[in-house]
Amino acid sequence: MFVYSVRASALRFVAVLTAAVVVLALLVAFVPSYVPTSLLVGEEKVVYDNISSLGTRMEFLAGFGWEIDAEREDASAVTVPAKFDAVYEDYNDIQRAQGLNLQRYRGKTVMRYTYPVKNYEGWDGEVWATVLVYKDRVIGGDICSASPQGFVHGFKKP
Repeated sequence: MFVYSVRASALRFVAVLTAAVVVLALLVAFVPSYVPTSLLVGEEKVVYDNISSLGTRMEFLAGFGWEIDAEREDASAVTVPAKFDAVYEDYNDIQRAQGLNLQRYRGKTVMRYTYPVKNYEGWDGEVWATVLVYKDRVIGGDICSASPQGFVHGFKKP
């Protein structure tokens, strides 16, 4: 027969450890991850919230130095995939590099606004700005060329 005795201090330690793990799990589950509400780009403060109109989206992109052709706005509802493939993981890497993350929006329908960029220097072809918006908050986006041999990067000018 095997007999094991436990002192009260050991029980107290296990109880405190269990309570700490439960509190940590609750924090991870219920505290939203950090999403920027604004960002200082050079001298400009770029606001990520209340992006509900063409004017606020133009201001958002102008904060990064982009001039867009607002008359050619293309707005559509898109669904962020529930499971990311390699292409979407690469795209999300671009988002994470600019302080955003599409992981928490998997399976959700978001608005995608696309505009031609008028002032991209060093590229002869068409350049597009894409802004992804969920509940009036910018959650992602990019600046990219229309050419298959082109580029894609975050909002900041390279």
